[in-house]
Amino acid sequence: MPEPLLSPLINNLMFNKDKRSFFERITGSISVNDEDEFETKPSLEKAFSPKIKVNGNAKEWLAEAEPIVEEVGELSVDVYQTDNDIVIQAMIAGVRSEDLNVSITREMVTIEGRRQKTSEVEGDGYFMKELYWGSFARKILLPCEVEPSEAEAYEKNGLLTLRMPKIDKERMQKIKVRSL
Repeated sequence: MPEPLLSPLINNLMFNKDKRSFFERITGSISVNDEDEFETKPSLEKAFSPKIKVNGNAKEWLAEAEPIVEEVGELSVDVYQTDNDIVIQAMIAGVRSEDLNVSITREMVTIEGRRQKTSEVEGDGYFMKELYWGSFARKILLPCEVEPSEAEAYEKNGLLTLRMPKIDKERMQKIKVRSL
């Protein structure tokens, strides 16, 4: 009688339908067949289910320790270089200079601000509502190092322009040694 190709132990491990697949083991998922055996814990189910309070016909969602976080928009920018400078331009129309914060390091520029909405019309009075109101921010990684102390910023007709001189790493300066 020929010998079996695989021992019963290896055969059981490789072809046993009760074992979880490699994918199921690494992802922690369960197969559809195992779903009947999987039982949810009531405490977990209760913790993740939404809580609804009914007052007459109105339903109120109760927030539990979740602070309301204001959405921060991303500022659109143009970044280009001249022979001596890195230049960043951004449209900031409607932003007061005291609501604008610009910080510069040798490698990065951060622009943060807030565009205040002056409400003249109620919500139902709009036909289109496309303008962004609220906080915005942008971090820009610079293509080369700049000298932050010599940077200039100015605004004209709603266009913010930052001009930052590049650091010339190849510039050499000779100094005279004095005797003491």
